Amino acid sequence: MDDTAQPFSLAEEEETVAYSAPELPDSVDPPVEPAALVSPPKLLSRAAPAMLAGPITRYGFRDAKPINFGRSSPRHLAVHGVDVSRWQGNVNWEKLRAQGANFAYIKATDGGDHLDPMFTRNWRAADAAGLKRGAYHFFYWCRTAGEQADWFIRNVPKVDGALPPVIDVEWNGDSSCQRRPSREKVLEKMQVFMDRLERYYGQRPIIYTAPDFYRDNLQGAFLDYPFWLRAVARHPSKVYPDRKWLFWQYSGSGLSHGVTGRIDLNVFHGDERQWRAWAGGRQMVADAD
Repeated sequence: MDDTAQPFSLAEEEETVAYSAPELPDSVDPPVEPAALVSPPKLLSRAAPAMLAGPITRYGFRDAKPINFGRSSPRHLAVHGVDVSRWQGNVNWEKLRAQGANFAYIKATDGGDHLDPMFTRNWRAADAAGLKRGAYHFFYWCRTAGEQADWFIRNVPKVDGALPPVIDVEWNGDSSCQRRPSREKVLEKMQVFMDRLERYYGQRPIIYTAPDFYRDNLQGAFLDYPFWLRAVARHPSKVYPDRKWLFWQYSGSGLSHGVTGRIDLNVFHGDERQWRAWAGGRQMVADAD
């Protein structure tokens, strides 16, 4: 999700093979997957926020490079969403919502001095269109963790109902920062950044990552943090064995009304009730399949 280059060029060592994506008949319910959250969700009260209690918009995206995931298709999960940055230009959030975007993670900052020029507009418009929204930060290995945390906090509002902040950690050859610290230093810097955000926002940050960075640094680490995993050719259980995950970025080639060009597609690991419970504040880590 780096903002220094055109989107959808994340470091990715999976072989991406396009297949025709099977369409599920409207009259057939998709298979039910095991519960994703570690404890049963609460029933919503009548006092629950209208946005939280509202219906989930069903999947309606197309894909320029569809992948047949078989029985592990993300289409079998209920709550889909997107992530965006300035590369998506002027987004029609109402149309995007109607296509099946129930949540959006919006690029806010990277490094210690760059703010995505579309962040404020996207942040406000996504909320107005009824999407649950969160902000993400692209981590630079050439800046201190403290500087980056301060910059994110300076630019991302602390508001009720927002999704937890995300730290995007990956190797990216197009970034102006080419440094690749040791695993020990990577984990140390991430911890400093995440601790600072958790103290400020009162939410445990989510870790977004890609296969090569995960292999080099994150296997066996941060077991009590929620993960958002990029896996565009195989199910996360195949790419990140035994890793619990909360979000799965399953495509970088999504197509939708309301957006010119391609957009990243993501899915929440759970059903509608689990989503409402989690998005309402019961933010737990999902089990690996």
